[in-house]
Amino acid sequence: MPQVTMYSTTVCPYCVMAEKLLLKKGVSNLEKILIDRDPTQREIMMTRTSRRTVPQIYIGETHVGGYDDLVALDRVGKLDPLLA
Repeated sequence: MPQVTMYSTTVCPYCVMAEKLLLKKGVSNLEKILIDRDPTQREIMMTRTSRRTVPQIYIGETHVGGYDDLVALDRVGKLDPLLA
């Protein structure tokens, strides 16, 4: 299973829902980067994704996007192959 990285904050309900979905899918290697605790990581996230909102999720080197994007991938059956 590839490394899963999620840019997050400590008070983001969409981040919690994304994490629950990923755990349900069997992800055990989730790296959470809390951008509200490290402003440098916020800048890195914005440069890397061109987005300002959290969560921002990477599966391996593939930028999935946010929670809505993650759920959309799951609905059309494309999330499981990314996680395989």
